[in-house]
Amino acid sequence: MSNEKTWLVRFAPRQTPTFRLFCFSYAGGGAAIYRPFALALPPSVDVAAIVLPGRESRLREPPVCRMHDLLAALTPVLEQQTDIPYAFFGHSMGALVAFEVARTLARSRAPMPQRLLLSGRRAPHLADREPPLHHLDDSAFVAALQSRYGGIPAEVQEHQELLDLLLPALRADMTLIEMHGHDSNPSPILKLTRPISVFGGLDDPFATRADLEAWQLHSESRLVLRQFAGAHFYFNGATVRGALIAASVADLRSDGAV
Repeated sequence: MSNEKTWLVRFAPRQTPTFRLFCFSYAGGGAAIYRPFALALPPSVDVAAIVLPGRESRLREPPVCRMHDLLAALTPVLEQQTDIPYAFFGHSMGALVAFEVARTLARSRAPMPQRLLLSGRRAPHLADREPPLHHLDDSAFVAALQSRYGGIPAEVQEHQELLDLLLPALRADMTLIEMHGHDSNPSPILKLTRPISVFGGLDDPFATRADLEAWQLHSESRLVLRQFAGAHFYFNGATVRGALIAASVADLRSDGAV
């Protein structure tokens, strides 16, 4: 599970990149959501989207449902790709995974990302306000997930065979999120020296402005916060997604990265 070609996909390969952006998806999502990012970012930026087990090209692999198992498998792969300056972008669950990978790299004194670009996720030290879902039976799980986040496309809900293919990864991801910090004693806060940009939807009840501002506790640098029109999946529309990409590029340029 340490093969770079297994874990990473590049929708717009660059010949001579000077910067790399690793992208982490939300629960149940895949690398494909970052195709527009790869096409829109400057040609100097190599966009490498993470493909987790249990989806897309790795559909036949068992999904990972514990954070420590995911970090043990994924972090060494990314560490091999730090030959040029880089950053992390993650949405929702992806923001949490990106942050924990960065902490793992910091503890091992590996090259660190220039910046964390974190979207749609409350700071990790804040307790969940919603009851857990991962233990529910399939029908109740899907209904509760859709009612809470609304992220399952109608075409998936209407085709049971397709839904059955996606359910294992969805359930594993929700287990990973909901069990985060409960598998063992939570790690003490380790402040990162790199800056953090946080993004969110103005109408997202799961990542309010206060939830996003709380990320400041995890960085020694000044937090940059932006909110956009929309709810949890605020950047699904092309206009807002373009604004999000532009804001991300602006922050990376302020670091002298791109």
